[in-house]
Amino acid sequence: MKGEAWLFTGTALFFAATTLVYGRLARDPAGVAALGVSFVMAGLVAAYLWRQYRRDGARPEDRAEAEIREAAGRRAFFPARSYFPVLAAAGTALVGLGVVQGLWLCLIGFGVLLPGSWGSPSRTSTTRNSGDRPGPATTGHHRGPAGRSAHPSSGGRFPSGPAVVSAIFRRCSAVVG
Repeated sequence: MKGEAWLFTGTALFFAATTLVYGRLARDPAGVAALGVSFVMAGLVAAYLWRQYRRDGARPEDRAEAEIREAAGRRAFFPARSYFPVLAAAGTALVGLGVVQGLWLCLIGFGVLLPGSWGSPSRTSTTRNSGDRPGPATTGHHRGPAGRSAHPSSGGRFPSGPAVVSAIFRRCSAVVG
């Protein structure tokens, strides 16, 4: 990830310099804001890539003398199927519409967004793979019927939509009440 980190670091520095020069010469607040947001976004990606590089070390792709077989094996972590990202997306859309339409819709949007954004990260743990190469975090999921990954609390099967919704309502009522 070192090459990608340098690429996005250079992009962030370019946008920082462009923002300063443009802001000094043009005095256009919209352009300065757009360039500033571009700097922040490239900087966030660069920071994430540097963090991953420090955590996982050099990948075979980062070394010129690496062989193809070194990159074999598990390369990525994909979490089990979940409805939480859908809730987060719907909540974000409702919050955006609430800014335009009214506070009532914005509050409903936050009510949908909070369980969605809280549920996704709470499903994963911070345990590491036990391979020779440092790997990504795993969720502790096991293989269910037909080789599908399932959450341990689901008894080896995927939870249904109504079960997920009722679990979200239980969590929300436990937090509120």
